[in-house]
Amino acid sequence: MKNFETIQEFNDMLGVETLHPLVSVVNLSQARPMKHMRHTNSFYSVMLKDEKFCDIIYGRSRYDYDKGSVVSTAPGQVIGIENTTDELFQPVGWGLFFSPELIHGTSLVRHLKEYTFFEYQANEALHLSERERETFLHCLGEIQSELEHGIDRLTRRLVVSNIEILLDHLLRFYERQFITREITNSDLLTRFEKLLNSYFEGTNAAAHGLPTVRYCAKELCLSPNYFGDLIRKETGKTAQEHIKLKTIDAAKNLLADPQKSITDVAYDLGFQYPQHLSRFFKKETGLTPAKYRQQIMPN
Repeated sequence: MKNFETIQEFNDMLGVETLHPLVSVVNLSQARPMKHMRHTNSFYSVMLKDEKFCDIIYGRSRYDYDKGSVVSTAPGQVIGIENTTDELFQPVGWGLFFSPELIHGTSLVRHLKEYTFFEYQANEALHLSERERETFLHCLGEIQSELEHGIDRLTRRLVVSNIEILLDHLLRFYERQFITREITNSDLLTRFEKLLNSYFEGTNAAAHGLPTVRYCAKELCLSPNYFGDLIRKETGKTAQEHIKLKTIDAAKNLLADPQKSITDVAYDLGFQYPQHLSRFFKKETGLTPAKYRQQIMPN
């Protein structure tokens, strides 16, 4: 599998000019035709795919892009066109590619953790409205214009500022997408609830410990970041907070069984030691498990 280490190397593959060694805006329809391939990059990418039903592989998953889809990747992620034939392929769309070195020491680095969509899966791509697409292309145009100006002492600051504006717009567009997919989101919440109920009602907790956000996301066929963002947007609580609430609920149910000792309850819930349950339960409820049991089952 090919890894592109630099912007220059990637641009050479595309057959486009490199105006800056650390950042590039590419009209993919003007790139040279290429063979289908899977690859990784050592830089960030934000791509607007304008092919209709463009079949690509992202990680280990297949995804059919509709026209006007945006996918963002962080360094090291696998993405590309499945290599089924030796025929050349003409990409269509736009791409922004920038090196981590470009943003070192800038405000963008401090805000980078907000742009969780860089860790989303391909089936969680952003689908733009026509107006959003115009905004996206306008932001790319501002970056490209600055690159064409030539490199001086303000180039890096202005380019990074415009990249940050583009990423902020993508955050806003994703929030719109979360809202407009309310029915799908509601179904996800229902499945999340059922998953947690099943986890605690069965033997998973005792065998594997408390459920994690990553585990729940995987079971629901989502990336942890997209899953966490969607749950927070829909409910105002993080996925981890939901797991904590469900754990407390399961603990209360088990503590109501007089046949179970507190040690039994701790191990049934997946805590390594009973004192871990005691600390967790008191932190969340203000009571120790023993005090709670006394309240609901007075002598």
